[in-house]
Parts: sequence; structure tokens; C-alpha cells
Amino acid sequence: MECACPGPAISIHGGLHQHPSALPDQVSVVIPAYNYAHFLPEAIASVLAQTWSDLELIIVDDGSTDNTPEVCAQFTDPRVRTVRQVNAGLSAARNTGIREALFSFVAFLDADDRWKPEFLATVMGEFQRLGPTFAAVGTYSVRMNAEGELLPPPRLNFLHTAELTAASFCLRNRPLSSSIVIRRAAFEECGTFDTTLRSSEDRDMWIRITARGHRFFYLGQPLAIIRRHAQNMSKNAPRMKRNSGLVLRRAWRAGAVPRSNVPFWLRAASIHYFLVAWTHFDDGLHARAWQYLLTSLLLWPIFLRADLVAEPPLFRLRAAAYFLRTRS
Repeated sequence: MECACPGPAISIHGGLHQHPSALPDQVSVVIPAYNYAHFLPEAIASVLAQTWSDLELIIVDDGSTDNTPEVCAQFTDPRVRTVRQVNAGLSAARNTGIREALFSFVAFLDADDRWKPEFLATVMGEFQRLGPTFAAVGTYSVRMNAEGELLPPPRLNFLHTAELTAASFCLRNRPLSSSIVIRRAAFEECGTFDTTLRSSEDRDMWIRITARGHRFFYLGQPLAIIRRHAQNMSKNAPRMKRNSGLVLRRAWRAGAVPRSNVPFWLRAASIHYFLVAWTHFDDGLHARAWQYLLTSLLLWPIFLRADLVAEPPLFRLRAAAYFLRTRS
């Protein structure tokens, strides 16, 4: 492992580190990188262009076989350091970044995404406004294509500025990891990302954190830009279904929302199958998509307040109409 750390560090709980002169509002930004050298410079540049400059950037090279090390070496800003490890997956790379982080806040940015320059300043301003009871702040994000061109939203979205709870995350995963900053102390209490999950590991983490009583605020400003391309992990629909289902079952067993609240869990399962239908349709698995859409309807036929699950009215019928229009 290679680590060029800016100054001495002292150990705290769980093998984590903290710089002895760290200020309360400094941010450790973690970029896990695996064979994304062609996207990585844009992600790094977006961090270094932040108007909130009290940060360090930790690039975790997760055993890349491309020219990721050479790309990292091009950035000589003293706030940047690289940690290289044997390939262990996204969760393990994020966990390495958390362990290496020297500051009180940790932000995650995937190597193929980027931030708007005001992302950190806006989020840290929210932390200052909300106070210490809030452990995490996330923002809305927009999409771009492989070339970095902004894309229109895929569907109507009813996510509004509000506090998110364990129930919110059981219904659906929001916001995305590249738009979240979290107090590092929350990981000390709740643990880090589950390395056995190859997707939905972020949703599992946020459910665990909020179920422990840590507050999570969502800001409806589009401050992160998420890249959509053929190599996205979300392109594997069967794996997404398996892992998101596992995360929901774990949350049910742990009582993130009381297990006796059967209507809630039926709604959560209904939304799960609705989202699974979309991922399968996008993957060209149209027959399965229809099967999962019908399962969603059977589990919970009518959502009187669809906006509460971040969807427009009659969202399953809208999906069915789209499936019919674009069927192959």
C-alpha cells in the first residue's frame, strides 16, 4: 500500500485516524478508483475546484490495471494523496478511504462522477445550519453521458428537500453516494460498508446509520453530476435485484421499521419490484420487467400519495405505457 499522508496522524476508535490539528469543518473526500483512468481526471479536478477548500482528497486505487497510478501522479496539489490496494471492490475501497481520512467529515465521489464547484460549500453550510444532531447531508444529482454532456432526467422526480429516515431508505435509495457528506463519527458507531454487497451497499449503510438515530438531511439542489455509461454497476439488473432485496430483508429483520407494520413493508416491497422492473427493462430483459411490474401492483395496488415515494401520480401505469411504446 502506498500512502503519502500530509503530516502525522493519531489513532482513534476502530483503527481510524485523525489529524491532531484537524479543524471541525474540514472534509476528507474519498474517490474509489478501479480502471476508470479515462474519467478520473475530471472527478479529481471537480474536487480541487471546490469553493470550500478545507479538504483533503484520498484516491483509493483499488488494484487498477490501467494507467490510474499515472493519472494520480499528475496531480501535485498537496491536498491529494493516493492509496493503492489489491482489488477488493467498491465497498472495501470506500472503507480504506474512511480509515485513511484525517478529518471529521467524509465525502464520497465515484471516479466517473463530478461535483459542481459549490457542492461542498453548500453541504457544509447545511451542516452548520442544522447542527450536530445531523450526521449526513446529501443533495439531488443530475446525469451526464460518457462524454460528460448533461442528460435530461429519465422520469419525473418528486424528491424534495426534507429529512430522510430509515423508512425513507427502506422505500428507495436516495440520494446517491456521490452526493453525500457524512460525519466520520457515524462510521465509528455503525460500522463501514458491507464488503459482501456488490451493489446497494450504500443503501444498506444509510439504513443502518438512520436506524441508529443519526439524522440525514436531503437537499433538493442539483449539485452532483452522475455519469451514465455502459460500465456502470447498475447495469447488472439481476445483481441489483438480488442485493437490493437482501438489503430490504436485513432491514426488516433488524426492525429498521417495526416488522409489525405490514402495510409499510408491503409498500416497500412494491417499490422494490417497481424499480427492479425498470432496471430489467433498461437491460433489455423485457419479459422479466413486466413480471416485476405486475408483482409491484399486486403487492400494493394504489399509492394515494405517490410523491411520498418520490414518483409522479399513476407511476406504474406510466411505466407500463413506456414499456409498451418502447418494446422491441
